[in-house]
Amino acid sequence: MNFSELFKLSGLLSRFSPDGKCLASCVQHRLVVRDASTLQILHLYTCTDQIQYIEWSSDSQFILCAMYKRGLVQVWSLEQPDWHCRIDEGSAGLVASCWSPDGRHILNTTEFHLRITVWSLCTKSVSYIKYPKACQQGVAFTKDGRYMAVAERRDCKDFISIFVCRNWQLLRHFDTETQDLFGIEWAPNGCVLAAWDTCLEYKVLLYSLDGRLLSSYRAYEWPLGIKSIAWSPSSQFLAIGSFDEKVRILNHVTWKKITELEHPAVITNKKTIVYKEVEKSPTLGTERLSFPPTRALASSLFSTQSKYDICQVPVSLNYIKPVADKANPKVGVGMLAFSADNCFLATKNDNIPNAVWIWDIRKLKLAVVLEQLYTIQCFQWDPCQPRLAVCTGSSRVYLWSPAGCVVVKVPGEGDFQIVSLSWHSSGDSMLLLSKDHFCVCYLEREEVK
Repeated sequence: MNFSELFKLSGLLSRFSPDGKCLASCVQHRLVVRDASTLQILHLYTCTDQIQYIEWSSDSQFILCAMYKRGLVQVWSLEQPDWHCRIDEGSAGLVASCWSPDGRHILNTTEFHLRITVWSLCTKSVSYIKYPKACQQGVAFTKDGRYMAVAERRDCKDFISIFVCRNWQLLRHFDTETQDLFGIEWAPNGCVLAAWDTCLEYKVLLYSLDGRLLSSYRAYEWPLGIKSIAWSPSSQFLAIGSFDEKVRILNHVTWKKITELEHPAVITNKKTIVYKEVEKSPTLGTERLSFPPTRALASSLFSTQSKYDICQVPVSLNYIKPVADKANPKVGVGMLAFSADNCFLATKNDNIPNAVWIWDIRKLKLAVVLEQLYTIQCFQWDPCQPRLAVCTGSSRVYLWSPAGCVVVKVPGEGDFQIVSLSWHSSGDSMLLLSKDHFCVCYLEREEVK
C-alpha cells in the first residue's frame, strides 16, 4: 500500500470522476482538478464564493459547484477550460443542486422546496417541477438514467411523480399511503421504486414503474420505525434497518420478509469471527535512544500501533444505552451497504457504535464482527470485489475481505483523522478525507487481485 502526500481540503469536498481519470477537490472558493493517477494539477478554477457542494457530470466532462448561501451554481468544463456556466436562482434561493443522468441538465431546488428548476446546458431552456417535498431523499433516478421519481407534498398529502428524463414529460402521478413520506429509492434494475414513511410510522411501499402498488410492508406498529434502507446490486433483496436494532430483508418475488438480522451486545455463535482492534505502544531498545532524540525517534515514541486480535466467543461488545429524553436517539441500524457481488451485507447498529457487522447473504448468517477502538465514521465496499474499507476518525484505515483483516496507518507527521473515504471505480485506490486534508491510498496489484 502506498500513500500520497496530504493536500488541503475544505468541507470534505473531494470526488473521483466517474471515468476514474480525474480527482476534484475544493479549497475555500477554489476548485482543483488533478490527474487521478499522478495527482498533477490539470485545471484550477475560481468560484464566486466558498464552494459548499460539488458533483461530476456522468460523462466526467463538467463539474458543478454549488454556493447555497448565494443561491448560485457555477459549472466548469474540462474540455474547454475557458467555457463556464453560471446559474443564479436569485431571491428564490437554493438548498440543493444535482446533475441529471445525461450530464446536460441541472436540477436546482429552491428554498422552502417551492419548486425544482431544470436548466438545460444545451438549449438554455428551463422547466419547473412544483411541490417537491422537503425530505431526506426526495429525488431518485433510475440507474439507466431514463426516469426520475420526485416526492411531492400538496394539500397535506404525499404524492410521487415519475418523469421521463429525455424530455421531462410527466409519465405517472400517484398518491402514496404514507403519513409523512421520508424517502424514495429505485431498485438498481429500475423496475421497482421503494418509498418509506417517517420514523414514527413503520411502512415501506413498493411501486412499479407505472405507479401500481406492488406491496406494502410493516414489521410493527407503535415504536420508532425505519432508519435506513439499501437495495442489493442485483435488485433481489431490500434491506431495511430499523430503530429496534434489527435488519429485515425482503425478497423481490413476493416482497415478504425472508430473514431478520439481530444485533445483540453479546456474540455467542461459535461460527462468527470477531476481530477486535487492540492498541500497543512501541518498544524501543536502550541502544536506539539518543539525546536530544531525532524527529523520527520522537514521533515513534509517542505513536501507538494497532492490530486485530481474533477473540474467542462469547464476546461482549461496547453497548451504549440511548438517552430516552433527547431527539434523534443514537439507537438502531443507521448504516447499511451490500457488497458489489451481492454476497455480503455490512451494517452498523448505532447502540454499538464501534462495531461493523458483516453478514453472509448466501447463508443469511452473521459471518464477521469488527470491533474498533473508536466510533465507526464511514464504511464502503470495493466496487469490484468483496472488500470493505472502514474509518473511525483516527489516522488508520481498516480493510476486511474474506481472507482476513488488516490495519494500515497513514504515514506522515501530524494527526490525519480520517472521517470519510471513497473507492476509485477500478478498486485499486481510495480517497481518504479528514476535516482539512485528503490523501490517496494506492493498493498494490497483488492486493487488488
